[in-house]
Parts: sequence; C-alpha cells; structure tokens
Amino acid sequence: MKIDVKYLRKAMLIAIPIMIQNGITNFVSMLDNIMIGQIGTEQMSAVAIINQLMFVFNLCIFGGLSGIGIFTAQYAGKKDNDGIRYTFRLSLMLGILLTVVGTLVFLTHGNSLIQLYLHADASITDTSNTLAYALDYLQCMLWGIIAFAITQAYASVLRSCGESIAPMVSGIIAVLVNLIGNYILIFGKMGMPAMGVKGAAIATVLSRYVELGYLVLHTHYHPTTHPYVSTVYTSLHIPKGLLKQCIIKGSPLLLNEALWSSGQAVLSQNYSLRGLSVVAGLNIAQTINNVFNIGFIAMGSAIGIVIGQEIGTGRLCTVKKHANELAFFTVILCTGIGSLLFLSSGIFPGIYRTSQDIRDIATDIIRISALFMPVYAYCNASYFTIRSGGKTMITFIFDCGYTWLLSIPTAYFLINYTTLPFLTVFISVQILELIKGIISFFLIQKGFWIVNLTQ
Repeated sequence: MKIDVKYLRKAMLIAIPIMIQNGITNFVSMLDNIMIGQIGTEQMSAVAIINQLMFVFNLCIFGGLSGIGIFTAQYAGKKDNDGIRYTFRLSLMLGILLTVVGTLVFLTHGNSLIQLYLHADASITDTSNTLAYALDYLQCMLWGIIAFAITQAYASVLRSCGESIAPMVSGIIAVLVNLIGNYILIFGKMGMPAMGVKGAAIATVLSRYVELGYLVLHTHYHPTTHPYVSTVYTSLHIPKGLLKQCIIKGSPLLLNEALWSSGQAVLSQNYSLRGLSVVAGLNIAQTINNVFNIGFIAMGSAIGIVIGQEIGTGRLCTVKKHANELAFFTVILCTGIGSLLFLSSGIFPGIYRTSQDIRDIATDIIRISALFMPVYAYCNASYFTIRSGGKTMITFIFDCGYTWLLSIPTAYFLINYTTLPFLTVFISVQILELIKGIISFFLIQKGFWIVNLTQ
C-alpha cells in the first residue's frame, strides 16, 4: 500500500512526542515497579491492585475528554478559537466532576474493591498485609487525582490543536520528579524515612502537581499561540447546542472507557482466582508491555487527531484512504516493536526480586502479548478512526461491548468451570481479538463514520 507521505509526516509530528512522553513515563513506571518489587511481593501486589483500580478512573477521564476532543480537533481544523474555548471549558468542568465522583467511590468502596483481588489460596498473612499496603497506597494517591484530571484537560486541548511538545515536556519533567521522589521516599535516602508503598504514592502525587503547573504556565503564557485560553476562566458559558452535541457524542465514549477499563479490571480479577502469583506476574508483564505499547497508543491518538482535523476542513473524499494508510503503517510499525518485545521478554522479569514461578508467568504473558501486538495495533487505529467522525455509539459497541459480551464471559467460564492453566485461558482471551480486528476492518471500509460535526 502506497502511503501519502504528507499525512504520515503530519501524524508522526503528533505521534512521536506522545511516544517519547509515554515511553519515558512507562519506563519510569517500570523502574518504580522494580523499586517496589525490591521490598516485597506483597507490596508489589498491593500497588498492582490499586493501579488496576486507578486505571478505571484514568480511562473514565480519558473517555470523557475524548468525546469533547472530537469537537476540539474539528474546530482546530476550522481554526475556530471560540469553539475550542468552549470545548476546553467543558473539558475542565467534566474533569472536576469525574474527580469528585471517583474520590467518593474510592473512599466508600475502596476496601471492598481491593478484597476482590485477594483470595483464600494465599496465606492469611499475605492477604492481610497486601490489603494494608493497598489501603495506604490508595489513601495517598487520592490527593493527586484532581491534578491528573485537569492536566489531561490541558493536554487534550493542546494535542487536538496539533501541539504535543508541551505535554511531552511536562510528562518528562513529571516522571523525573516521580523517579527521584520514589528513590528517596521508598528506600529512605537523603535523610528521609523509608516509607515503602506510601512513599511511592507521595512521589506520584507530587509529580502530578508539577506536571499540571508546567502545562498551565506554558499554555497561559503563550496566548498568541493558544488564543482560546484568553477568557476560558472568565465565564462558565457553553452554547447549549454544543453542550447537547458533546453529551450525545461524548457520553458513549465516557461510558465505553468506564466499562472497558472496568472490564479489564474484571478480567484481572478473574485471572487472580488462579492465585497471587498470577496477580504479581500480570503486574510485571503489564508494566513491561506498557513500555512497548507506546507505538500503537500514540499512533491511535495521532490518527484520531489528523483524521478529525481533515474531516473538519470539509475534505471528505480522501479521508478513508488516509485512514487506511495510517492504520497499515501502524501495523507494520508495531510488528517490529512486537518482535523486539518477544526477543527481550525473558530479560525484564529477571530484574524483579520475586519467585521464579512469578517470573515465568510474566515472561509467558509478555511473549503472548508481543505476538498479538499487530492485532492490538489495528484494532486501536480503527477505534480512533471511527471515533474521529463522531460515531461514538459504534465505538462503544465495538470496544466495551466486545469486552463484556465475549472476553469476560470466556475468561469467567474457563477460570471457574475448567482446570485449564492460567496461560491457556489468557491465550484464549487474546485470540478473540482477531475477530475484533476483522469486524473493525469492514467497519472502516464502509465509510459511514466520516461526518463533519462542526457544520
């Protein structure tokens, strides 16, 4: 397939900074995870459980802002600063609202959510200690979720307008603060007490406020480059028509991310029935995989923005062609990345101070994920492509509907009603992604998703 170099360059200018930011963030997260792993498997499992729960909240923020971001990208294509200002204002409001809801859920149901991952196969000491560590970590992490939400609102509007350098720089600064803070607070360096998992949480919260501070200062100190921020805080006004459209188009995305991420948490909870060793192995594997997943994640975001901007300009005749070309490039790119991940799969788990069976589980999960990476890449590119035209109900059915109606029932049945080893169950669930990829191909070729929302 011949790829339009102009559009590939435009997508890569957005994707590369996102890759750099996510790569550094996930690499530092891996180092954080290794640091936690040095003080014990119970602590590592506790952090893994809370991160799985936080993952649901983070994706709710992402989903809510993504629905609004569809309009932001198309307004940016039209160079409509008033439209961008309204969507930015709505993003901030939604981020704050979701933070309040998330905080209430974690405060009232945090204990019971954690215990879903703790089972009788482990000793009483293991589960009670893991629960205590998890609660300590959660209580500290809650202080940082408002900063995370507002940061995502700023980063979303900047990227939708084609600027991904500032979010990248802020992310790099944040991960450096997090890394240094973890080293000092987890192990008790430079005169500080050794705080373990609580120290890791404090370092993460601090880094989020640093990241927010940088983005706010950068955006508001460059009003010429970002004219839409000039009066964003002087009013709460959002045109009713736009608000209605954002709710109609954005609600399925918010619900999708909430249900999809909670679906991933349910999958992990099902897998955890095979023991805390599986929880620890999944944590290690997912941490490593996240470093390599930056390729298709960044390309998906870039595809959504570039295709959304092209739709906003009104040039609809070439949209599907460019979407197919960018998806093809993403698959080729991630085939190479997946190969590197497979070849290095045995190296990373060996760094952790844990049992050999946990290392073996992690290595096998990494290899399986590496083999399926091209499929993940195409499904992700298709998701962002369909979403760019505002067909959010289709993406809802395509993404979270698939998870809840096929992946979770399959995992639940195989875990609870068979004696199949965990890895056989895990492979069975991943194979289902092939069906999702085939469906997404036909959806893209239909072209029904190409809709200009700004007219």
